Amino acid sequence: MTVKQITLGEIADLLSVEFEGDRTFVIKDAGTIRESQPDWITFAGDKKHFQEFENSDVQVAIVSRDMPVTDKTTLRVDNVLEAFATTVRLFRNMMKPPAKGVHATATVSPSAQLGQDITIGAGVVIGNDVSIGDGTCILENSVIMDGSTIGEQVIIFPNVVLYDNTQVGNRCILHAGCTLGAYGFGYDSSSAKHLLSEQLGFVLLEDEVEIGANTCIDRGTFGSTRIGQGTKIDNLVQIGHNCQIGKHNLLCSQIGIAGSTSTGDYVIMGGQVGVADHVNIGSQTVIGAKSGVIGDLKGAKTYFGTPANDAKKAMREAAAIRKLPDVIKRLRKLEQQLKDQPETSSTSNTTQQDAA
Repeated sequence: MTVKQITLGEIADLLSVEFEGDRTFVIKDAGTIRESQPDWITFAGDKKHFQEFENSDVQVAIVSRDMPVTDKTTLRVDNVLEAFATTVRLFRNMMKPPAKGVHATATVSPSAQLGQDITIGAGVVIGNDVSIGDGTCILENSVIMDGSTIGEQVIIFPNVVLYDNTQVGNRCILHAGCTLGAYGFGYDSSSAKHLLSEQLGFVLLEDEVEIGANTCIDRGTFGSTRIGQGTKIDNLVQIGHNCQIGKHNLLCSQIGIAGSTSTGDYVIMGGQVGVADHVNIGSQTVIGAKSGVIGDLKGAKTYFGTPANDAKKAMREAAAIRKLPDVIKRLRKLEQQLKDQPETSSTSNTTQQDAA
């Protein structure tokens, strides 16, 4: 990667910030305090990170205006993250907005309906009767199969596959390699064979949904597998056929949700949560990482463990389990002490009988 050298004065001018210091000081990169070097610029939006900055070798930081006075160079701003993001862009080769229009190597069916100001990248395949809304961008080698509908201002990154009849709302983001509408994992095994069940449904994404890289969402058997408005799904997530995911859910990486499960709104699942089929999860539920959900969960509660239980109770149980080795040692010690005691009671009884 080419090393860019930008002066502190240039950064200050970009952010419209006044500071006391050497405007000619060369900044070679931008990063977090943990990874930064003395000639980088970092940021500190709170006292904890400001103290880390003070203790580090980094000489320059973008900080909030209420941070303490320091001998180091600080650029004081109202919005630290926004200012730092602007600065980081100076040192990165950001993806340029792709050119509007259809690339010469793309394959677009004559029956497809294309909106205005769209981008169809190299190697993209658009099937029959596909509809694409205004301002949508579909990048390299993605495949949109027959009958699919894509809304306005959608971004589809490379190598995405939309099976037939997939419906994508407005302002959605589909990251590289995700697959929507693959066949559900449903089979009829009554004949001693595993015969694929009907796969006549589709996947429906409501507006402002984001799907992570290499995530797979299976089509419904007859109707929809639905992802509610504003839901954000991380990389490497599997959602089974007929699932109905509510609005504004946050589903972290490596989650697996079996078929016909439903969630309410504002549900949060940590990484590697597993959910059984035909389960209903209430709104505002939080499920801790690596939990296993095997039954319905009431909303507005936090759950953890396998099977998922009230988080506080699960933590107490986990703490008790950690004490088991010590408890077992103490129990064995008590057992040994009992074995080592003389049998005084039987001797006493015999003596009393002889005396009688």
